[in-house]
Amino acid sequence: MFCIRRIYDNTLSVDREAIAQVQQILRSQFSAISESDITSLAQKLSNPLKYRFRTILFVAHDMKHRVKGFALLNHAPDLSFCFLDFISVDPKSAAGGIGGALYQRVRDETYTLGGAGIFMECLPDDAKLCQDPATVKQSRARLKFYERFGALPIINTAYETPFKPEYDCPPYLVYDNLGSGKPLARGTAREIVRAILLRKYGKDCPTGYIDMVVESFRDDPVLRRAPRYIIKEPARKPDVKFVDRQIGLIVNEKHDIHHVHERGYVEAPVRISSILKGIAGTGLFDRMPARHFPEQHIKKVHDPKFVEYLKQVCTRLEPGKSVYPYVFPIRNAARPPKELPVRAGYFCIDTFTPLNRNAYKAAKGAVDCALTAAHLLEEGYRMAYALVRPPGHHAESRVFGGFCYFNSGAIAANYLSKEGRVAMLDIDYHHGNGTQDIFYKRSDVLTLSIHGHPSFAYPYFSGFSEEVGEEEGKGYNRNYPLPEELDGAGYRPVLAKAIKRIRAFKPRFLVVALGLDPAKGDPTGTWSLSGADFEENGRMLGSLKLPTLVVQEGGYRTRSLGSNARHFFLGLWEGMHGNNHP
Repeated sequence: MFCIRRIYDNTLSVDREAIAQVQQILRSQFSAISESDITSLAQKLSNPLKYRFRTILFVAHDMKHRVKGFALLNHAPDLSFCFLDFISVDPKSAAGGIGGALYQRVRDETYTLGGAGIFMECLPDDAKLCQDPATVKQSRARLKFYERFGALPIINTAYETPFKPEYDCPPYLVYDNLGSGKPLARGTAREIVRAILLRKYGKDCPTGYIDMVVESFRDDPVLRRAPRYIIKEPARKPDVKFVDRQIGLIVNEKHDIHHVHERGYVEAPVRISSILKGIAGTGLFDRMPARHFPEQHIKKVHDPKFVEYLKQVCTRLEPGKSVYPYVFPIRNAARPPKELPVRAGYFCIDTFTPLNRNAYKAAKGAVDCALTAAHLLEEGYRMAYALVRPPGHHAESRVFGGFCYFNSGAIAANYLSKEGRVAMLDIDYHHGNGTQDIFYKRSDVLTLSIHGHPSFAYPYFSGFSEEVGEEEGKGYNRNYPLPEELDGAGYRPVLAKAIKRIRAFKPRFLVVALGLDPAKGDPTGTWSLSGADFEENGRMLGSLKLPTLVVQEGGYRTRSLGSNARHFFLGLWEGMHGNNHP
């Protein structure tokens, strides 16, 4: 098993280590490349305008993050083409299909970018052009490899003319049209060739050389060499994950242990199965088990006294019995009742969120899922989904309520904040009072919530637009309370405002508290968003191009839950990657 993922920059430690390994491979396998070109790799990823190409790096690594191969692709958005600079595979790993998987990933990316095709240089397989038999042999193997994908050398040009007469083995210019069958027009080819020579070799080319090569492209359309090596080979499917193209899916497998049977309790286990059924078959998700994380991650967000209380009271309750808070010690909060079940109101904001023997276990399981999904973003996934119940966004630092016990999304956001700024956007119908409370005095986590106005929507006491944060966090909390009647057309301009604020904040990660209760017919909401609306909302969020963690919150109309979730993630994926599905 190996993974292929894109390295966007050197912000994460796992990416810095991958870049260092790629640089070492370049030093050991490509003696002609200068040390300055090798050391500037990280800068090329983060500052493409300086180098006139947008550098895209893909790495293939094993489960221990040892790099087994890489591809370095240069994208020229001004001329809509890509130039494959390097593709290299550990010789010991070549039989595992890494090279083919890397090149296919390069082709997928070029297609998504709308490129005219991939151009690359390859040393000649003709002994007349290259005097070294070993180089000719190696070039034949390389050109045979590219022929499998339809990439062939361009002919009838002077591209193979060396800079200086004494230079041996001048490269072919190879072109892959991505199987489009579209001819390459002479005018387009000349523009692209000029750009390649200027941007890669401009300072080394003698006067007049570039013009001579460009003008030698006279065929219209440009001609490519007929295949020489193509043979029918048995199809091989390497055991590979394209982790930057998939959505890591973590499901709270034992969520149903927290099953409240009372009539009218809408936060039911069927919610999870409905969503799973809806997203099945999309091909977008890579499902994996949750890891277990220490309780200390919860206590960094929630008051330790509250955490210990929840654990103790749930452990002591009889199986099958639920306790609902009914005494709220407003007058003397410093002296809570001695009996643990009676004390529930000391840590709760409502009368309809029960405690039972498994509430702590289910909530801790949801936290583990959210943290596992957050860790996937650190590992190179661009999107991860924690499909959990119970939900969490109503759980404040020291209280539970609204079916929520621990704020899984906030715990995950706090975990990610050690890597850089985090934006947390709540798109549940109800205000995320818990998330607001937890980060209200912090400036490293931007919190935003789009919700029904608290004049008519739970939790009623928070979510007003004037709540903007305090102390260091002033200006880093944004609420967008909306009217009781609202459709998708009315929702999207507000989402656009929130996205604009996120862009200005320049976060490293985006955490989305996904509520599907803005949907038409949801028993807890009054809005009328359709599947198409959820898809467009997802597309807008994906356009931020940020590593994105989605944590499931509300959504209670089981007939449409799955469809709306599917639409949301289809939109999110397309916004992030374009419409070229994996």
